[in-house]
Amino acid sequence: MYQYDEFDRRVVRSRAAQYRRQVARWQAGELADDEFRPLRLQNGLYIQRHAPMLRIAIPYGHLSSVQLRKLAYITRHYDRGVGHFTTRQNLQLNWVKIEETPDILDHLADVDMHAIQTSGNCVRNITTDAYAGVAPDEIVDPRPFCELVRQWSTLHPEFAYLPRKFKIAVSGATEDRALLRFHDVALELHRDANGEPLVRFIVGGGMGRTPILGETVRDDVPWRDMHTYLEAILRVYNRFGRRDNMYKARIKILVKSLGVAAFREQVEEEFSRIANGPNRLPEDALSWIQSRFVTPQYETLTNNPAVLSDALASNIPFARWHKRNVRGHKAVGYAAVTLSTKRAGFAPGDVTDAQMDAVADLADQYSLGELRITHDQNIVLAHVKQSDLPALHSALHALGFATPSIGLVSDMIACPGGDFCDLANARSIPIAAAVAERLEDLDEQEDIGPLRLNISGCMNSCGQHHAGHIGILGVDKQGQEWYQLSVGGSGGTQSSIGAVLGPSLRADQVPDAVEQIIEVYLEARASNERFLDTVRRIGAEPFKNKLYPNKGKSAADNKVAQNG
Repeated sequence: MYQYDEFDRRVVRSRAAQYRRQVARWQAGELADDEFRPLRLQNGLYIQRHAPMLRIAIPYGHLSSVQLRKLAYITRHYDRGVGHFTTRQNLQLNWVKIEETPDILDHLADVDMHAIQTSGNCVRNITTDAYAGVAPDEIVDPRPFCELVRQWSTLHPEFAYLPRKFKIAVSGATEDRALLRFHDVALELHRDANGEPLVRFIVGGGMGRTPILGETVRDDVPWRDMHTYLEAILRVYNRFGRRDNMYKARIKILVKSLGVAAFREQVEEEFSRIANGPNRLPEDALSWIQSRFVTPQYETLTNNPAVLSDALASNIPFARWHKRNVRGHKAVGYAAVTLSTKRAGFAPGDVTDAQMDAVADLADQYSLGELRITHDQNIVLAHVKQSDLPALHSALHALGFATPSIGLVSDMIACPGGDFCDLANARSIPIAAAVAERLEDLDEQEDIGPLRLNISGCMNSCGQHHAGHIGILGVDKQGQEWYQLSVGGSGGTQSSIGAVLGPSLRADQVPDAVEQIIEVYLEARASNERFLDTVRRIGAEPFKNKLYPNKGKSAADNKVAQNG
């Protein structure tokens, strides 16, 4: 993990002190609500449906056990004992008190954490592959590049009030595990013939009302020019991005309206002016930032130790969990383990304060004190000895984190939805619970195979429904909650946007609809064919015909059919 130095700590503490003064001025009536709003937003404080919500930054998803214990403490003393891990690798607290948020920021600063730029029209939390640094398919470790961008963008005065929020993802592996093409800007790292890192810039992706996949605007930017090229992109966006219409303000709309070629020309022209300016990274920048990351002290081990082989052969629940929740590792004799937060009685991504403390203890015992938060709302112990896997499985089972479902239909993504969010049109959590209950049989899930189900409560798409193999979007119809279904989305290396199947359905119809979609797949799939591959082969029409068999009838007949 990146280790703060005294400069980092001064920045975080001074920001927390500044925010405390802003809250005091607001409480004293010296700042009107409209004046206070942009100040609180850039420190992660929202006013939600029932109470204020604080979004805490977890830069590129990395946490230490000490930091997780602090989050547990804050969740216990300043909220209602439950935190929510988001698809942006952050933590949200949904029941904070505004007057106590300065104290929370001070607690965060004690462990080198903050809530800076977790909201507002600025560069948000930088995200990356949850397995960064340990993935066997990694070409370039993206974490130092994430940290360089984080430091460059934090409190950057030129980009503090962009036309709209701005999200950046970074990846350096052959497999895209960071949803690159769904971000405003994505940095895909690769190497030249001499092994030097290069950056492929992908621009103009996003979800929301107008889902668009990002396009490559430059394939071979030397790593030393990373900041200046990113600066050129942001300057073009700042200059030409729409500010008169928030629904057309994202960079994806600008790229689409100009066209990729014209947008590229603008960026290259700006880049040519600043390419050799002060933001060009010095030669030692990468080695310096890499030195700030503590290298794990791995032991000399062998792969597939006897204790692991014996457990796989004799313990069926462990073998099933190992198949789904354990991934390979760069270091011989180690593994990366994913803890599923998707379990009965909890919303996806929800973790209690007691569970945070317990997972922090497990991180110390089994993962060199380090954890990761994934964009699909799970937790990763990144450095587990293979010989410790059976013992870890037993400990996780006792905590409820050992569900062997990673990548299966019950490993769903869901935003907080209408239960908390003031922007939501419909609830997400009850839909997730109903679908999970309908498809709870693990043998059935294994037969279905890899299937990503994503649920959003509104068009803001925090549940990433456009990228779901099956996507569910909550919509409002005359004050009632309805749900629109899509199939064929993907956030992987071959990204795609899901195709909407037809008119929205009532909440009680959604579990049946999901089951019908899966039935079409099971009937149509070829041998060993995944759900996504089947959808791409046969198209959306068979799924539409299953859900809407009466689509050829009159509108009145269709309405009767849809309403049961």
